[in-house]
Amino acid sequence: MSTVPVRRMTPAEYLARERTADFKSGFYRGEMFAMAGASRNHNLIMMNVGAALHQRLADKPCEVYGSDLRVLVDRTGLYTYPDVVVTCGEPQFEDEHVDTLLNPRVLVEVLSKSTEAYDRGTKSSHYRMIPSLQEYLLIAQHEPRVEVYQRHEAGTWLLSEARSLEESVHLPSLGLTLSLADVYRKVEFQPEAGPDESRSGRR
Repeated sequence: MSTVPVRRMTPAEYLARERTADFKSGFYRGEMFAMAGASRNHNLIMMNVGAALHQRLADKPCEVYGSDLRVLVDRTGLYTYPDVVVTCGEPQFEDEHVDTLLNPRVLVEVLSKSTEAYDRGTKSSHYRMIPSLQEYLLIAQHEPRVEVYQRHEAGTWLLSEARSLEESVHLPSLGLTLSLADVYRKVEFQPEAGPDESRSGRR
């Protein structure tokens, strides 16, 4: 067994490399991890949500960003790229490059088979450590389902859920509701492949 210690990258080294890279990577505890590409449904949902929030927040002191804006969870050191980010008031950035946000109010992740467990578990626990965060949305792409985790007093989080295109979810921190009809506009639902279908190569 090798006893040579593995050299961990510093956040400064990560940022220097990331800012010149051809693809996006997250960063945690000295290691970079590549961000995977996204499906048609994933992209439609992401753009639908971003557009709806941008339109409804146009007259409020809030800004809506897409998945190219990096977010730092300052308390844990995780750098990542949420699918949609909303910040209100004065946006705070890590440094003069103005490309790493520190104070999101709402974060949105569109679930996929490969990332759902991480988005629900480890990433969710990181996000809950952001003091400014008030709501965290998890959006399914193979069926109409939106889950909203809302911060309450004493650090507790309340889950609400909508499961039909006739329903809406309420985002109290932004003072608006988001209809699932808008979230899933032009999305064609395809069932995910089961174990037998995956082995046979069907997608």
